[in-house]
Amino acid sequence: MRRYGGPFLLLLIGAAVLRVSLFGDLYLRYVQAGLRPYLIASGAALILLALTTAALRPAHHCAHSHGPGVAWLLTLPALALLLFPPPALGSYSADREAARRAAQGVGTFPALPAGDPVTLTVAEYGSRAVYDSGRSLKGRTVRLTGFVTRDDDGTWYVTRLVVSCCAADATTAKAEIRGTPAPPTDSWVTITGTWHPKGTLGSPTAWPPALNARTLTRVPEPTNPYEKP
Repeated sequence: MRRYGGPFLLLLIGAAVLRVSLFGDLYLRYVQAGLRPYLIASGAALILLALTTAALRPAHHCAHSHGPGVAWLLTLPALALLLFPPPALGSYSADREAARRAAQGVGTFPALPAGDPVTLTVAEYGSRAVYDSGRSLKGRTVRLTGFVTRDDDGTWYVTRLVVSCCAADATTAKAEIRGTPAPPTDSWVTITGTWHPKGTLGSPTAWPPALNARTLTRVPEPTNPYEKP
């Protein structure tokens, strides 16, 4: 069995990659949709390499150790990914990010579409609330969708993680929700409400933006849980 250890490990990893990318949308928990073809190609290449290596490896394999070898421990992460793919990043990841906000210049934003409520990403809402000198959110009803996070003092937020390439570069966008009790942490909700001005425009006191809630609906986690910047 030892002669097939390396090929078996490659086969497991390739199967895990194909499981999350070719046979479903689980890959969206980790990378942007545009990377799917590369994941599929990588998974297929790993499986092909595993089969080729196993076929070409000589039947007589000299080994002096009698245990399965430490290398077999590497199969555990591959099996975990294949059988139990981890969930998308949630409130823990959002809370781990410090409130780091680069100095963005205050300026005017394009006009919002006509009609209320207007659907915005949480990041779009935050940018307009904190940096828009034209106050385009004033008097408008907006709709936001995200997962619930909360502070120790009971303040709660609708939150999304913004991903440029993959989950490793995720940053946090969130809006403080006022006027309605918080659902359970990490549950997904759609909120409609109106902008609640706070702090000085463009300063840390304006972050995170606030929303006066009118309606709240529990919703399932979307297929792609991340927002694009």
